[in-house]
Amino acid sequence: MNTNTQWFLIDSEEGYNDAVNRYKEVKHAAKGTEQHKEKMLLVHLIAEYEKSISDLPEVDPVELIKVRLDDFGYKPADLANVYGDKGTISKVLNYKQALSLTMIRKFSQFLKLPAGSLIREYELKADI
Repeated sequence: MNTNTQWFLIDSEEGYNDAVNRYKEVKHAAKGTEQHKEKMLLVHLIAEYEKSISDLPEVDPVELIKVRLDDFGYKPADLANVYGDKGTISKVLNYKQALSLTMIRKFSQFLKLPAGSLIREYELKADI
């Protein structure tokens, strides 16, 4: 796909596939570059299209975060960069600590997830 392509709202499976394929090409673009800007636009367009064709699965918020990380090619370290505490992110992703309101707000924006999907109750694992 040509890097000079202009992106518009995705309204077809073909447009969606084009956007996903282009995202795969630019997903490691350095922050501040034109390709990084394009990547962030593609993340938004892809997320909006996915939201328009289906509801999010009924999974607990932690699993939803893990799925979204995988969708966007992010790692837990990216969440730590957004939130600022690697240890807390590890605890949350391992069901040892609940999501805080601040995390919900930041992760909702970062992962393009509705905040309501992150406030669902879920069980934590007890330390043994």
